Amino acid sequence: MFGAMPGQFHLFDTAIGSCALVWQSAHIVGAQLPEIDEATARLRLARRFPDAVEAPPPGFVAAAIADIVALLSGQPRDLSHLPIDLSGVSDFNRRVYELALTIAPGETLTYGAVAARIGEPGAARAVGVALGQNPFPIIVPCHRVLAAGGRTGGFSADGGVATKLRLLTIDKARTSPVPGLFDALPLAIRPR
Repeated sequence: MFGAMPGQFHLFDTAIGSCALVWQSAHIVGAQLPEIDEATARLRLARRFPDAVEAPPPGFVAAAIADIVALLSGQPRDLSHLPIDLSGVSDFNRRVYELALTIAPGETLTYGAVAARIGEPGAARAVGVALGQNPFPIIVPCHRVLAAGGRTGGFSADGGVATKLRLLTIDKARTSPVPGLFDALPLAIRPR
């Protein structure tokens, strides 16, 4: 995945645990959601990016970290502007990731809707596989893609579906067309 020089990584704390970003030159080449502990996070990073070395984050990575920390603490942030390197992914996965980047916090799409929007109707399972291979979780918001009927579908980060639901809660996303207990009523009750 890396070019002539090894990538660098930085672990950082968030409201949901220790995350990591990996970069090379001026692009982010990977992101990692929290693992059960730091040792497990480091092992996963070593498997995914064996040549990466730990380093202090340069300016663009520090800014990305600040945005991710804010987002995971419940503050609205759009991460779609972050400079990610999609050169190492297939054309299909790139189209899935580019579409996922357009899903705003609080919004969701189904796997089937993503497939249809990238011109591949009927490829919902392939969309799920692509999102399971997402090298940039949280930046490419794969957690915002659900199965039909508001079901969660899978999630490959540590914690699985529980982590996906936690991220959707942070996003304030509705996962069902049925209004929740605290959603606004269609008619306001006014005192007389």
